Amino acid sequence: MLQVLRNAIALPEIRNRIIFTLFILVIYRLVSHVPVPGVNPEVLQQIRTAVEQGQAGGLGSIVGLLSLLSGGAVFNFSVLAMGVYPYVTASLILQLLIPVIPRLEELAKEGDQGRRKINRLTYYLTVPMAALNAIGQVNIFESIGAQVTGGERVLPQWGLDRPEFILPTLVTIVTMTAGTMFAVWLGELITEQGIGQGLSLIIFGGIVARVPSNVAQIAATNTAIATLLAFVVITVIMVLGIVYIQEGERRIPVQYGRRVRGRRVVGGVGTHIPLKVNTAGMIPLIFAQAMLVFPAIIAGFFVNSSDAGVQRFAQDVVSLFSAGQTSTDTLSWTLVFYTVMYFLLVIGFTYFYTDVMMQQQNLAENLQKQGGFIPGIRPGKTTDVFITKVTRRLTLVGALFLGFLAILPYLLNFLSHVPGFIFLRPVGNNNLLLSGAGLLIVVGVVLDTMRQLEAQFLMRNYEGFIK
Repeated sequence: MLQVLRNAIALPEIRNRIIFTLFILVIYRLVSHVPVPGVNPEVLQQIRTAVEQGQAGGLGSIVGLLSLLSGGAVFNFSVLAMGVYPYVTASLILQLLIPVIPRLEELAKEGDQGRRKINRLTYYLTVPMAALNAIGQVNIFESIGAQVTGGERVLPQWGLDRPEFILPTLVTIVTMTAGTMFAVWLGELITEQGIGQGLSLIIFGGIVARVPSNVAQIAATNTAIATLLAFVVITVIMVLGIVYIQEGERRIPVQYGRRVRGRRVVGGVGTHIPLKVNTAGMIPLIFAQAMLVFPAIIAGFFVNSSDAGVQRFAQDVVSLFSAGQTSTDTLSWTLVFYTVMYFLLVIGFTYFYTDVMMQQQNLAENLQKQGGFIPGIRPGKTTDVFITKVTRRLTLVGALFLGFLAILPYLLNFLSHVPGFIFLRPVGNNNLLLSGAGLLIVVGVVLDTMRQLEAQFLMRNYEGFIK
């Protein structure tokens, strides 16, 4: 990797691409500190402290997820507070709708032209998704602020209940929506004129920027050296495991029959289908976290009910499904339940998302159209069944790994209550330098960027050979 970076800096064209990428990332980080008009910084700071210390309940989980995807801009309540999250949501919705809506399925089969149309639909869908996310995000912060401060508001002029609040409310929604589209535009600039996948690099920059603050929290503890050393070792092991799983694949041999075209005989070559161990990436972690938070959010509306029975039940639901986000200094059966549910949901969503992605690719049908077949397997339905069977076996390994990655902080918390492992005790509500989802993004972005650099070198070698 160091040799690749050294070669990249030596070549003017690639060096300019790298400088342009860094320049766009600096612009994004600067704009992420521009606050939304009318925000109350004191209340915002109290909310940030409550979320980091695990005192915000189930809503704190959503804020933590938004912070991950916005690069920490959500805690500044800046114009980029939502980051590229609405675009990611819109893209996921369209991916799930492609097998359901025939017209979208036809577009997906049209090659580059169909892909461009689907990308355009994604941009159109991002705008209303960003507006809805802006409303939801402000309401989440308003709820946490009322809980933490006892009634003070993050945006004092938010709402449609008073005429003088209508214009400031619309300005806030439009500003945050425009900020999301600006972030998406910056990501597209990196993709076109820089190095790597722009949107992923923007999220990557925000995740890496949080490491110094996590290290500072650890340094303030009584067991700073032992804790920091343990977390560094755990992070290195996690990175090695992620690279091993992300790069792991099962290669299914494919043979193409010979065909006569005019006077030439074409085909007869052998290749393979690479099936990834982890096709779903970090998406199952997001889905599982959202599903666990949802019951706590719904129950939160009934916590102040006048009926004592409903109020007690709502409080039990909130405490049960918020166990993973509240302080984890003590063990409880609710935390064990939360950990088990999180693990099972990650496995379930990994299978679900992988099946959806495999249905969109139609490998068996495309092989049959191109005259290819798997040796020993009949083309058509039999090939489809065989590929599905192999994929689900591989998915089991990827799903178990993602599940383990998701619950690793809670496993370390359980281990920290064993005598001799107290240095693994969570710092605030965190006991890792980076979360599992964050590490997945970081490792994936680094691997993808290095591949693109190597592709640039290969292209330059071809050009030199032609000249």
